[in-house]
Amino acid sequence: MLRRLVLAAVVTIGAGTAYALAEGGGDLVVFDWSGYEDPLLHPAYTIKYGAEPTFSFFGDEDEAFEKMRAGFKADIAHPCSQSVVKWREAGLLQPLDTSKIAGWKDLNPGIMAMKDLATTADGKAWFMPFDWGNTSLLYRTDKVTADEAQSLRIFADPKFKGRVTIGDNVDDAYALASLVIGLKDWTKMTDEQFKQASAFLRDVHKNVRFYWTDDTDLNQAFTGNEVDLVWGWNETYVTLKGQGLPIAMNRDTKEGISTWVCGYVLLKDAPGKLDQAYEFLSAVNAPGVSEYMVKTFGYGHGNSAGMAAMDQKLLTERGFDNLDKFLDKTLFQQPVAPDLKQRMVAEFEKIKAGY
Repeated sequence: MLRRLVLAAVVTIGAGTAYALAEGGGDLVVFDWSGYEDPLLHPAYTIKYGAEPTFSFFGDEDEAFEKMRAGFKADIAHPCSQSVVKWREAGLLQPLDTSKIAGWKDLNPGIMAMKDLATTADGKAWFMPFDWGNTSLLYRTDKVTADEAQSLRIFADPKFKGRVTIGDNVDDAYALASLVIGLKDWTKMTDEQFKQASAFLRDVHKNVRFYWTDDTDLNQAFTGNEVDLVWGWNETYVTLKGQGLPIAMNRDTKEGISTWVCGYVLLKDAPGKLDQAYEFLSAVNAPGVSEYMVKTFGYGHGNSAGMAAMDQKLLTERGFDNLDKFLDKTLFQQPVAPDLKQRMVAEFEKIKAGY
């Protein structure tokens, strides 16, 4: 699916400030998750080029990886932390020239300090953090009690047979299972722990109504009274809570939550113009994007200066007022060894097929 949107001659951003669009068009191709084509996530790019980038979408990063390995060409892509090393080692990426990205020094220092993610030991930069959030327990408060929702083991409770959905996403699935077996650092997963985690996912499979692939799936399932429990993202909670649905998000279960970081990379042999790629990266990293990201999607923004300038009440509502607490009891979805990741992928396919 491709999307191109040409805006009117004048765009109003923020507190009533109007900008005239420059002549020309954006030739950039962005390989992304559905929903991130939202023009308000990169307004400065559209202002400069008078057109949106072309967006092509993927459902998960393994799908994106295989498509690019098969020859698909784009300029920029949006992987998450657990895939960056894999993409880089496969030769899909080129280093970033950070001098061409406005606000690079304002990127969240905690995320930037994570080993082998944004930068490598040789000082090269490969990944610009953009959004971060949780995969956690979402539940209908008219069908599930707060006491029942205190443990992630609820996903395997026979009481909720046919009323559960988790993502068709191997990383989120094994993050859930790792937390349940008491593992917070899945890079240290032993063979026995892998078997335990897989066994739990097989128990969950007995209750799964379907495996969701995007936020639209979840919204329809919740509003259509198809499911009561979801292992899902912040955006679903923010969207449905805003629609008045009786939904809660428990970030404080006995076992914890999973935290992920996603961002943008520059693809090797990008067919477009590099200057447009860097304009896009600067646009999505602009501090003015922070409030829109938090308010609309419920995710944290990579630009720490933009986050710090936000209204404290909104940060508290979204759970971002105390980042130390936010990251406590969390499994961070960092890269795992390639052989373990491949094992997870193969086993998850068997589980979904009922084996």
